[in-house]
Amino acid sequence: MSRDHKPDAKDEKERILACNGRVDTFREPNGDPIGPARVWLKNENVPGLAMSRSIGDFVASSVGVSPEPEIFDVDLNEDDKFIVIASDGVWEFIKNEEIVNMVVPFWLQNNPEGACDKLVKESVAHWKKEDEVIDDITCIVVFLNVKTA
Repeated sequence: MSRDHKPDAKDEKERILACNGRVDTFREPNGDPIGPARVWLKNENVPGLAMSRSIGDFVASSVGVSPEPEIFDVDLNEDDKFIVIASDGVWEFIKNEEIVNMVVPFWLQNNPEGACDKLVKESVAHWKKEDEVIDDITCIVVFLNVKTA
């Protein structure tokens, strides 16, 4: 129901470049790239944001990072059981299918708080295994009860 807002996505990159920003990876002292594409000021290595949509980042917004959400209209049906809304710290290392597999047992127990706790714990564990720094990890799990006529 959504897409990742990465700085190197064609439309996102075009907006950032049009606002005098720069899209590039972080660079080793020898110039080798490290990690994902990031948003930078044209001639400075700040802010280094690895997303193209963010709320409240004054520096990043000055070069095209947008707080505007993309809105998708989706018709829900009885097969739709829950929605997971999460920050990039959750989605970075965990695939959609893995998220579903983690949430379903809690949906069966009608325990959205437990589902959130599980996603946060798993996200932290993945970050600790993959990186020295843990990104922001925020999630909301909404259980649905869709009735169709």
